[in-house]
Amino acid sequence: MTNAYGEEIPAPGEGSLHLLRAGTGSPVVLLHGAGMDARLWDAVAPELARHHHVIRYDARGLGRSTPPTTWFSDVTDLSAVLDHCGVERAALVGLSMGGETALDFTLTHPDRVTSLALVASSLGGHIWPDTPDTAAYGAARRSGDAAELAALELSVWAALGREAPGGALIERMVTENAERRLVSEAWLTGTPGHDAASRLAEIDAPALVLHGTHDHPEIAVIADRLTKGIRDAHGETLRAADHYLPLRVPARLAALLLAHLAGPPEGQPGHRR
Repeated sequence: MTNAYGEEIPAPGEGSLHLLRAGTGSPVVLLHGAGMDARLWDAVAPELARHHHVIRYDARGLGRSTPPTTWFSDVTDLSAVLDHCGVERAALVGLSMGGETALDFTLTHPDRVTSLALVASSLGGHIWPDTPDTAAYGAARRSGDAAELAALELSVWAALGREAPGGALIERMVTENAERRLVSEAWLTGTPGHDAASRLAEIDAPALVLHGTHDHPEIAVIADRLTKGIRDAHGETLRAADHYLPLRVPARLAALLLAHLAGPPEGQPGHRR
């Protein structure tokens, strides 16, 4: 069974999260990035659902999830999603902010994570260099300029443009979520005591680290840091992809994810029960 169905589930504290589930088998949770929503995975989820129970949801305040009016944690929300789905342990696949959430969740609940796939991931505790684009982002956030934030998102992170695969959906997602993102980020709390950048060696889950050749240069720096810092990590670079890999190169990404989720053959190094 691969047909997806959506539902609204209670969010911790208040409101609701929009959840999509499809397929059967070992559970996999897909986590999208900032200013996006679960549509990011539309071109990848059906292939994964042929082999796995695929769970994806709109993060708090984004997509069809309700906006927050009090402090919330992405880690706590992810835990609530797993509990609602009756899933004790799952593989986590996170892009950008979703990768950061996956890392923080793994450090908080290591027994609940079977593997990690970090796609163009950000990293808590990583210091970004001061550049014109980071300064512009900061200015747009401080002024609450949603239109400018959306324009920056598309120019900096969707560098391949609207005519590349997935371009129309990327533009629609970013535009629709720009105002919501400002509200959501105003109430988002970090994970207390979790500077993931200094704690990568504590992660025991096998990790696949991916980034695109046309992504922001700092994402490649973070990918290298993740690959070297997590003891059981493997990294690959995907051509013809910017930050939005699931929509730019869905077939290639799905193949890599399925191979990673299957794990090494029994009897080979790295095989885990």
